[in-house]
Amino acid sequence: MLARDSSQISRNDIVIDEICSLNWRNLSADDMTAVAWAYYYFSIQFRENLRIACASRPDDPALKLLLAEECDTSNLSPYPGIAEAGEKMNHDEFMRRALKLKQLPAETRWRFSRAGSNYLSAVKNVPTHIRGQSMASYEDGGLERVFEAMLTAPHHDDPLLNAFRFFLAEHIRFDSDPVAGHGNLSRHLGDDDKISELWRLFLQLLIEATPSLSHQAREERIHAAS
Repeated sequence: MLARDSSQISRNDIVIDEICSLNWRNLSADDMTAVAWAYYYFSIQFRENLRIACASRPDDPALKLLLAEECDTSNLSPYPGIAEAGEKMNHDEFMRRALKLKQLPAETRWRFSRAGSNYLSAVKNVPTHIRGQSMASYEDGGLERVFEAMLTAPHHDDPLLNAFRFFLAEHIRFDSDPVAGHGNLSRHLGDDDKISELWRLFLQLLIEATPSLSHQAREERIHAAS
């Protein structure tokens, strides 16, 4: 990867870099399950933000196409235990069904749900126009970088995590095409630095759900065990 000129790095890029530099390579299966739960709540606000963007530009053909490829779509179908062949659904629905593939203790589910609900409440306090504009930062490289970082985590072979990896890999494919990709459909919205507030909330959600993502937390565990 080419080094970026520091004068060209936006506040959004700074937070995205923080997310990408988390302790992805040392996560356990339980840790990655927590990440999947955190991402589910992110995917809810993603869908909401996309609908905000479309409502603000109802005649925008690029956004209409983006909406068609993210919501009520069969582009993640079929997938065993989640989607039948040709079945249409929102992408957050795919994640909701994926989470049901792994049974968790009630206390653990409650902890994840509380973190996710608090996150969604905080997102609603972000100005509506920034939420709509976030599509440019999310789709034009931001989420692709985050997903690539997530995929450096160790592979754990269980139904939920296999579905989550499939979801991440497919979204990299959706976003990366220079012509037909989702980045090209959203770039015209502009990449306002104020979107960094949404990225920061996502970072906080990830670490709250998965403390092991913090390098400091891992170092403290190693020191305690030595």
